[in-house]
Amino acid sequence: MAAARARFRSLAWGTLAYTVLVILFGAVVRITGSGAGCGQHWPTCHGEVVPISPTIETVIEFSHRVTSGLCGIIVLALLVAALRGFPRGHAARLGAWLALVFTITEALIGAGLVRFGLVGDNDSVARALVMAAHLLNTSLLTGALALAAWAANREPGPPVRSASPRVRWLVWASLGGLMLVGISGAVTALGDTLYPVEAGALSDRLQRDLGAGAHFLQRLRLMHPVLACGLGFFTAVIAHHLGNTAAPAVRRASAWVMILVFAQLAAGVLNVMLSAPGWMQVLHLGLGTALRVAAILFSLELLNAQASPEGRPRPDR
Repeated sequence: MAAARARFRSLAWGTLAYTVLVILFGAVVRITGSGAGCGQHWPTCHGEVVPISPTIETVIEFSHRVTSGLCGIIVLALLVAALRGFPRGHAARLGAWLALVFTITEALIGAGLVRFGLVGDNDSVARALVMAAHLLNTSLLTGALALAAWAANREPGPPVRSASPRVRWLVWASLGGLMLVGISGAVTALGDTLYPVEAGALSDRLQRDLGAGAHFLQRLRLMHPVLACGLGFFTAVIAHHLGNTAAPAVRRASAWVMILVFAQLAAGVLNVMLSAPGWMQVLHLGLGTALRVAAILFSLELLNAQASPEGRPRPDR
């Protein structure tokens, strides 16, 4: 049984890593304008199962679809392994089930983007909203996979509600704040792709983005760094405050959250200074995804440490 759970844990972490790579590949599709590489056809590509005479945009889009489809197969295999290796009610099963659900909704969102033409040069409000939903779903997907991996070597324990209400509220506020930052970042990244940031002084950029003739995606560009700074520091403070516990796993998870918060803020500053080049957008997205996963793992470790074996909350420190 222990060996089977160890294999499941390795599979879960591997699935999470592969899923993150697929997410970053999706950003490459957007940055290169390859979202319309298969036209408005889905799941076929220009009406063909395999494109015969593809352009470079078609190759990029089709490759992304293949890697996404493989991700779905791996997640399904993860669920089968969870059902075989863990009893009913185990968190590993819950994580695997949620991962499958969010993989399906991820595919449906991707199909909607293609079928409704919300790709390429489309700069509509509808595309911005769907991109926000896309980021929300990928965050939930990676969170579910992190839950499955974290729970693999743990027995069913006390429910999350047995932790301190104060701690639970702070944890949910931190996770919600990171989700909001990610959503605003997805919309900002879309604006950076469709309306590239022009080089020049920051004051001149702000004047252009907030000018009378600016597109709404340009006007929203200021929102993301403001939210990132405020909610990022809030997350770091919460991690430092709540991570001050005797449990080594909680302290390690807290340290990773704080490191990634400041790494992400530094990457954001560099992204603005360099006028948001494509490679920097991918790096920024990767760090943001890593931060959200780290925050989820920190939350799980903290709530697990807070709950006593009898299911009563431990006193706040």
